[in-house]
Amino acid sequence: MRYLLGLDVGTTGAKALLIDQAGKPVADGTCEYPLLTPRAGWAEQHPQQWWEATARAISAVVSQSSLPPGDIAAVGLTGQMHGSVFLDDEDQVIRPAILWCDQRTAEQCRWITDTVGAETIVAETCNPVLTGFQAPKIIWLRDHEPQNYARLARVLLPKDYIRLKLTDEYATDVSDASGTSLLNVPRRQWSQAMLDGLQLDERLLPRVYESPEVTGRITPEAAAATGLAVGTPVIAGAGDQAAGGVGNGVVASGSVSVTTGTSGVVFAYLDQPITDSQLRTHTFCHAVPGSWHVMGVMLAAGGSLRWLRDALCAAETALAADMGVDPYELMTAQAAKVAPGADGLLFLPYLTGERCPYADPDARGVFFGLNLTHGKPHLIRAVLEGVTYGLRDCFELIRNMGVQFSSVRLSGGGARSDLWRHIQADILRHEVCTVVGDHGAAYGAALLAAVAAGVYPTVRDAVDATISTVHTVTPDPTHSDVYDGYYAAYRRLYGALRAEFTSLAELM
Repeated sequence: MRYLLGLDVGTTGAKALLIDQAGKPVADGTCEYPLLTPRAGWAEQHPQQWWEATARAISAVVSQSSLPPGDIAAVGLTGQMHGSVFLDDEDQVIRPAILWCDQRTAEQCRWITDTVGAETIVAETCNPVLTGFQAPKIIWLRDHEPQNYARLARVLLPKDYIRLKLTDEYATDVSDASGTSLLNVPRRQWSQAMLDGLQLDERLLPRVYESPEVTGRITPEAAAATGLAVGTPVIAGAGDQAAGGVGNGVVASGSVSVTTGTSGVVFAYLDQPITDSQLRTHTFCHAVPGSWHVMGVMLAAGGSLRWLRDALCAAETALAADMGVDPYELMTAQAAKVAPGADGLLFLPYLTGERCPYADPDARGVFFGLNLTHGKPHLIRAVLEGVTYGLRDCFELIRNMGVQFSSVRLSGGGARSDLWRHIQADILRHEVCTVVGDHGAAYGAALLAAVAAGVYPTVRDAVDATISTVHTVTPDPTHSDVYDGYYAAYRRLYGALRAEFTSLAELM
């Protein structure tokens, strides 16, 4: 039997997942690393910490499985999108990587749009230029750190830095490259119009591949660090959302996934690239060759709940450690005691600005409606509901684009909680289901590796053979009616506060 390894270079840690050729998980390991916030709105990490965590995670999986390393047929890569790793001509990291949730580049986004032209940008990339994307980060380096820019020889996305460490090859895939503002998304190749307009040399960028293609092989140095066999193929892989789409089985028309990781994403398959008329969603190349996907992205979904855990739930975290359970279980158990609507308490989940439906780096989190009857259970429930209202914003935009779907598949933290599954079904007013395993993007990367290794002829064949649905939740009409009212109030709040968000940002 052959085995496949999926690697996910996430925002909070690196995950390695080993599956057999039938898609059954065999071993997994995760190693965390810190998120750096040197200023409000900034987010950075050290790429070397990604590599150290990845090597430890792989080593743990190889050890757990007790398999000969040569039985691992291929390695698939995925990871957080949009981040920029700046390398000099000796492949040394010039400065900490600037991440997807970093908001420092609003000025550069405006400059790129004015310089290249909005019509050209949309025709080439199918998206506006946003603060999270890679191109404005490169321009920010040129504007604000000219000494570092003078050393710049390569720019890589996070997972592609790990590829370089594994294979000594510069490469990326079409789905991850779609989030750079430098890829011609319809044609699935680097955009000469964007590069020329920004006066960037294409030699800064890696070669771009389709997701199931082999891009290199494990070097002796990487083998020594990880326990993998020298020469093991490493495939192009995909950005975490496209890989997650594969892992959730969203590889053909008719299904959509709703994922609550650090960010929140509503993701739907497309046969052709189409865009929202107001460019509030993203249209990217899919990991399925010759196809695309549309997604709405909110920046702080599970990240909002994690913030609440760290800020206000130290007691639950300590008790969970004593009990050997996840602290989120204790938090959601409290929230379950509160009625839908959290007794009039609303939460805007804009802790790191927002992307969809409001491309607003100045937006901030808000609890609205607090009164003396509210306690911690209300705060927890309000966060769960507020995040789901944000997901509904994305859900409605995609549906209004004419995308048809019958199946809504949940993944991430919001899929593991029974309470949160019901909240999502009720607020979205749609039956939702989870898929067997729910190993997220790492699982999708492993399936892409299986295609590259010849285990399955196509990505759809791999999904059909390995993925099935399990839990299904039907919305409660009474709860949905309650949520409709609160959702309308939630929608009005941003409009009422938008100018104040800007004013506050200026004060800071």
